[in-house]
Amino acid sequence: MEFIVGIDLGGTTAKLALFSLDLGKIDQWQLPTDTTDHGANIISNLAQTIKEHVEAKHLDLKNCLGIGMGSPGAINRKRGTVTGAYNLGWDNEIAVVDQFQARLGQLPVYIENDANVAALGELAKGAGSKSQNMILITLGTGVGGGIISQGELLIGQGSAGEIGHMTSEVDGYLCTCGSRGCVETLASATGILRLSKEYAKDPRYESLLAKQIRAGEDVDVKSIVDAAKAGDKLAEQVMARSLQALALCLSQLTCIFNPEQIVLGGGVANAGQYLIDNMTPILKEYTYRPNLRQVKISLAQLGNDAGVIGAANLVRQKSKE
Repeated sequence: MEFIVGIDLGGTTAKLALFSLDLGKIDQWQLPTDTTDHGANIISNLAQTIKEHVEAKHLDLKNCLGIGMGSPGAINRKRGTVTGAYNLGWDNEIAVVDQFQARLGQLPVYIENDANVAALGELAKGAGSKSQNMILITLGTGVGGGIISQGELLIGQGSAGEIGHMTSEVDGYLCTCGSRGCVETLASATGILRLSKEYAKDPRYESLLAKQIRAGEDVDVKSIVDAAKAGDKLAEQVMARSLQALALCLSQLTCIFNPEQIVLGGGVANAGQYLIDNMTPILKEYTYRPNLRQVKISLAQLGNDAGVIGAANLVRQKSKE
């Protein structure tokens, strides 16, 4: 029986799964990510656990169509390497493909940016499964993205889809990338929390949330969104600014790519329909009308499974080239 291995590699945990060629799930499990010694054991640990689970399912690696892996960091697709995945300890270039093949044989191994892989997952089995032109935006600690055009992942010269670093405010907050005003500084979980703490210093925003923040209580994005839904003045102002930045970003994306779907994923997207309802008036005001009529804004459906499914879909796509 032919099968595919999908890996979603994160700084804390690696999610792995075995799939049939039609992306039916055969097995799924997790492995803690060993970031000690600059992540030197990560690939060997992944290779060993793959061997064990393949044998447990009475499969043969000779019948593996390939391994797909979504990874943080900068991907060199020609060399099969990852650089700058600092949460993995990979500050130097890591020969991911060579290491897998040294341990598992010369089966095909494909690596891709983790947000791009999540987009391939939603394309295959999630919110974008009926679309050929789709954009996934992941709203988490940062803001990532993956762009699908005519069913294919766009990578440009290697860094297409870095949606979080589109400019949303001239002379805005300094971003980790070194630029100012990136949408990530306002629409990510990090950005929303920073806005909340900053606005709480302003006496104009007297509210329960403001009092909690001033008292040093821990708040998270969910509590901020819940407060905004309940009419909390501070939370409403924070979310209004955050969602305006995100909506303007979506508006520009529709003009450039004319997608059928823009899918919102990541932890911030757990706010659900609230995000879409509050961005819709902004989109109507600023988006080119023909493109706005053609696009649907929706929420991701696969949750934590998007990465492993997308990694397997990456193998399917590459095997057809």
